[in-house]
Parts: sequence; C-alpha cells; structure tokens
Amino acid sequence: MSSLDATRAELALLILYLNKAEARDKICRAIQYGSKFVSNGQPGTAQNVDKTTSLARKVFRLLKFVNGLHSLISPTPQGTPLPLTLLGKSKDALIAMFLFLDQFVWLGRTGIYENKERVDLIGRISLFCWLGSTVCTSLVELGELGRLSASMQKLEKELKNSNKYDNEQYRAKLKKSNDRTISLVKASIDTVVAVGLLQLAPNKVTPRVTGALGFVSSLISCYQVTASNTILRFPVFLCCSLPQPSLKHHEDGRTICLIMFQCC
Repeated sequence: MSSLDATRAELALLILYLNKAEARDKICRAIQYGSKFVSNGQPGTAQNVDKTTSLARKVFRLLKFVNGLHSLISPTPQGTPLPLTLLGKSKDALIAMFLFLDQFVWLGRTGIYENKERVDLIGRISLFCWLGSTVCTSLVELGELGRLSASMQKLEKELKNSNKYDNEQYRAKLKKSNDRTISLVKASIDTVVAVGLLQLAPNKVTPRVTGALGFVSSLISCYQVTASNTILRFPVFLCCSLPQPSLKHHEDGRTICLIMFQCC
C-alpha cells in the first residue's frame, strides 16, 4: 500500500467516526433555517433559536474538513471528462476550506478567539468558499446528468424490443439519474442560500427567503442522509489479528471504507 493509499485509508476510518453526527447536523440545520424564516431577521425568540442552533451545528462540523480532503486525494472514476474532474476537485477543495475556516468562526462565537473583526472576515471568506462549492456541485451534476442521459438513450435503443424497466442496468442508471437530479436541485437552492447569507442581493434574497430555501434544502439533506449507503458502518470487535482496511469505490466515485477482520 502506497503512502497516498494509507493516508486515504486513515482519513476514511476517521470519516466513519465523524459521520455519526451527520443526521443530527441536518436536523439542526432544518431547525436553524426554519427559525430564520420565522424571524425574518428581526430580534426575538426565533432569531435566538437561529443563532444558538447555528453555533451548535459548528460543533458537529469540527474536523469535518477531512471529508473534503479525502475526496480531494481520491481518484476519480475512469472515463470521467477532465472538466468534470477539475470541477469536482475544486468543489472538494472549496468545501474543505469552508469547513476548516468555520472552526475559527466557532472559536470566535464561543469567545475563545476575541478578535471580532477578523472572525467576521473569516466567516465571510468561508461562506464564499461554500458558495463556490455549490456552484461547482451544480455544474458537476449537470455534466453527469448529461452523460447519464446519453448512456440511457443508447441503452434504450439496445432494449427497444423489450421492456427497459425490466433491465437491471437501466434501472440502476435511472436511480442514479434521480439521485443526481435531487443533488442538483439541492446545490442550486444552496447557492441562493449562500447569496442570502452573504447579503449579496439583500432586496431579493431576504432573511425570510433564505430561511425558506434553507429549510427545503435541509429536508433534502435529511432524505439524502437516510437514503445514502455511501459508507458502510460495521461494529468493531476485538479479534486475534489486526484489522486490515481496504478501499473500494462506487461507480460515481464515492468511497466505501470496508474494515476487514481476520479472526481465529
């Protein structure tokens, strides 16, 4: 195993541990943006819930930037066009930077780091990174949907004398297309949410619009976490020999980390 493979394996094992908080983070996100919608940026109970939930979510995201680093150094699926590869890696780098900088924002919000002006600047830079990552995600999903559409049309021609829905390969491509469509919708919504948080168009993307779209995006995230089988989690048992981690990949390039045990 090369040093790069070893690093990827170690990051994947860490992700297994960190991802246990993923579903709770998405639920808190729905509460946060639902409160933002209710408050519409005005002081009161709803705004307090928005702020406290936002701060609580930052704890769930501590060290989560390793997810982006792991994706960044993982190989892309064979046959992926170079533009999509570059966009995907840019997305991974931007989301990793957003999550890394967000930790300093948390330090400032908790009072550990007391330079408020610098914390506000770091927070704004991190949001721009998130905005960039959502744009990259939208472009990647559009490109992948185009590739899927072409391959499905080709498969339909081959299956013109039979029911295409009886074909396992066609059903798999259709499911992947539906998943990517959902991801595209979510990324597009998150782009507008990021614009709202950065107040780049305050007259059009108001706090209420930001809250409403963020709440919808959060519900989509909750669904994706529930439906996702990207990472398989196995209970760890003590065996008489050391665990041997190995990496395998989905067709869409996402990584599964399998922990193989050789027991007596």
